[in-house]
Amino acid sequence: MLRLAVLGAGLIGREHIARIAGSPEASLAAVVDPSPAAAAIAAAHTAPWYPDFATMLAAVRPDGVIVATPNQMHRDHGLAVIAAGIPVLVEKPIADTLEAAEALVTAAEATGVPLLVGHHRRHSKMIRRARAIIESGQLGRIVAVHGFFWLVKPDAYFDVAWRREPGAGPVLLNLIHDIDLLRHFCGEVASVQAFGSNAVRGFPVDDSCVVSLRFTSGALGTITVSDTIPAPWSWEQTAGENPAYPRTGEACYQIGGTLGALSIPSLELWSSESERSWWQPLQRSRVYDTDADPLVEQIAQFCRVIRGAEPPLVPGREGRASLRVIHAIQQAAATGQRVDLLPG
Repeated sequence: MLRLAVLGAGLIGREHIARIAGSPEASLAAVVDPSPAAAAIAAAHTAPWYPDFATMLAAVRPDGVIVATPNQMHRDHGLAVIAAGIPVLVEKPIADTLEAAEALVTAAEATGVPLLVGHHRRHSKMIRRARAIIESGQLGRIVAVHGFFWLVKPDAYFDVAWRREPGAGPVLLNLIHDIDLLRHFCGEVASVQAFGSNAVRGFPVDDSCVVSLRFTSGALGTITVSDTIPAPWSWEQTAGENPAYPRTGEACYQIGGTLGALSIPSLELWSSESERSWWQPLQRSRVYDTDADPLVEQIAQFCRVIRGAEPPLVPGREGRASLRVIHAIQQAAATGQRVDLLPG
């Protein structure tokens, strides 16, 4: 059993703690968070509690650490874990700035300490099936993609002050998941244009954004994000990975190519039966299979990385690449100008 510590006992930290508690190959080494609530969570799992990483490290040396603190703390906490020589899984986004992300990637590569990023959707069996369909050529050349993140977060969600400030917001907190998957499916993004708005809540950070993407392959994409709309089109409410969100049965992504189109997560594939023509009927097929909890799969992969059995599925460089696109989107929304992403 590998011993994993969790830094941060907020929403996602508690999800990691629960998955570790149910893991056949990992145990909870410690919960690190200064809040009294975190101490109670640790006690409920019969795990030690520490107010900070240095105090924990003086008492316990875990085999791996999950950093699930607020985005603005990812850099310092991640660097501390890397300096200790302990493999680290940093929640997404890898950091709140590109400079902080670069610091983490550089430190991990210089020391050889494994750095994973918590883009857990890549661990979904359904996502692996979708990518296999695309890579098989069934869609032909990818032409266009569209994504939705429309849902409404309750007012109580914003009682936590940092969620109302720059460094939070649905573009950085939520859209980065969708951008990461679109990169996973369609390749790198060459340029972006965007409009953002905070008109509904009036916080210093946007609550809605519309984005246009051009991929290096020549494919085009659009994606809209808002956490102010009661709607059925978001990963949370379509994928069914978290039972806390009511499942709607709708789709949140559509990917279209010269030979067909695919909706995700339903994995409905539409293609021409014979001649490619709008006069011809379309054939619809669907892949049915059971899916596993991607957070559970992510913990299992983290354990394999710690043991040296395989490389990270989402290494630090991938987390940084998705963050670069998000920062370009934020820049485009702020300036009204197209932003080109140079290789790097």
